[in-house]
Amino acid sequence: MQLLPTSREAKIPLLVVHTHRHLDHRAGDGQFANVANVQVAGYDLASVKKFYGFSDWPNGTAVINLGDRQVDVIPTPGHNETEVSFYDRNTGLLFSGDFLLAARLLVDDSKAYSASAERMANFVRYRPVSYVLGGHIEKGANGNLFPWQSQYHPHEHQLQLSKQEVMALPEAFHHFNGLYSEVGPFVFMDSMRILAVCGIFILIVLVVIVSMLVRFVRRRQASSRQQIARRDSLESNSA
Repeated sequence: MQLLPTSREAKIPLLVVHTHRHLDHRAGDGQFANVANVQVAGYDLASVKKFYGFSDWPNGTAVINLGDRQVDVIPTPGHNETEVSFYDRNTGLLFSGDFLLAARLLVDDSKAYSASAERMANFVRYRPVSYVLGGHIEKGANGNLFPWQSQYHPHEHQLQLSKQEVMALPEAFHHFNGLYSEVGPFVFMDSMRILAVCGIFILIVLVVIVSMLVRFVRRRQASSRQQIARRDSLESNSA
């Protein structure tokens, strides 16, 4: 709050918005509860549509009017259904949240992600972009990914990406296989599908193991019955 500029001896109002509703992007909202001159935008899809005035989500764009500064709001669902990106006209900064970043691009909805990639590329095509700023870094400066959920990032990749990468995203995403793909500088993955495939594989392995155990037990039982039958037959012949 101390960083807010002062206008006419009072702090200017603070508006808190989110790129999407995942907890790591909104967990700090509580600190603004009951703070004067602070408005926190809702993060569920209905609140996002209402706050920005989207009548045909995810089509169209919206504007946050800050007086002499305007920020465009571009719907970019695909990582999450509530995802939006922000373009600051004054600086040319594009805040892309988890939709585009120097990290694994986690895809929740492939169809929505593809459409958002096209929408984003079309939006910036004839606009100046100084930097694309995502929400995370998961790469080293050499382009290699750090281990999943690693908290140790020596020599990490710079945060900012370029307009060129925004323009290249739609074509690159066309090569996504639906599970995990590395295409140029991009790493696409659908973690839920991967978990589902792993779950199915584990289930198949368990079924095979159980089936083999059942067959083994049945063979042992059959062998035991045969041995008992032969023993009874020998005893009967001896008698």
